[in-house]
Amino acid sequence: MTWPAINACLNAASAALILVGGWQIRHRRIPAHRWCMVLACAVSAVFLVSYVRYHLQAGATRFTGTGWWRPVYFSVLISHTALALVIVPLVGRTLWLAACNRVAAHRRLARWTWPLWLYVSVTGVLVYGMLYHLP
Repeated sequence: MTWPAINACLNAASAALILVGGWQIRHRRIPAHRWCMVLACAVSAVFLVSYVRYHLQAGATRFTGTGWWRPVYFSVLISHTALALVIVPLVGRTLWLAACNRVAAHRRLARWTWPLWLYVSVTGVLVYGMLYHLP
C-alpha cells in the first residue's frame, strides 16, 4: 500500500469515527461519544504527521485529469485545503472546551466543528481518489 493510500485510509477512519461520535452524542451516549472523538483526533493527528512527512519527501502530485474533472477536482481541493487550515484550531478548541467541562460552549462550537471536520475528512478521501484513481 502506498503512503497516499494509507493517508486516505486514515482520513476515512477519521470520517467514520466522526460520524459514529455524532451518532453517539445524539443518543446521549457521552462516554462513547468522547472515545470516538478522541480517537478521531488521534487518527487525524497521525494522518497530519504522515501527510506532511510524505509530501516533504515526495513533493506535490499534479492532477492529470482533463475535461469537467479539472474544475470538480480543483473545487474540492480548494475547499478541502481552506477548511483543513481552519479545522485544526477549531477541533483543538472544541476538545479543550469538552476537557474543561464547559459543556454549553463545547456544544455551541461543536455544531460548527463537527460538519466541517467531517467535510475535510471525506473530501481528503475524494481528493486522493481523483488524484490517483481517475483515468
